[in-house]
Amino acid sequence: MTKAELVEEVSRVSDLTKKDSELIVDTVFRSIIGALQRGEKIELRGFGSFRLRRREPRKGRNPKTGDKVDVPPKKVPYFKPGKELKELINRTTPGAPGALLNDSLDVVTTV
Repeated sequence: MTKAELVEEVSRVSDLTKKDSELIVDTVFRSIIGALQRGEKIELRGFGSFRLRRREPRKGRNPKTGDKVDVPPKKVPYFKPGKELKELINRTTPGAPGALLNDSLDVVTTV
């Protein structure tokens, strides 16, 4: 699913304009990115969680020249699917579209 398809789906199920739906989708993405930049963990109960993982510095190799290079430490975003999402994905009988998430999806951010 692309961002445009997600905007279209939000617009369809909410009876909002595409412009309003795009604002909602952009706000959600910006909120997740901002929380990760602040070092917070984002929990979407029933869906999964986003967090940062720290990669240690290491020795790498330039593929063109073969020279050794120092690769600095960095943070990378990581998504861990929740139990409910895993169960829904692995169902043997697929449910109706839109029936995958319940209406009580909780959003929690933690530090």
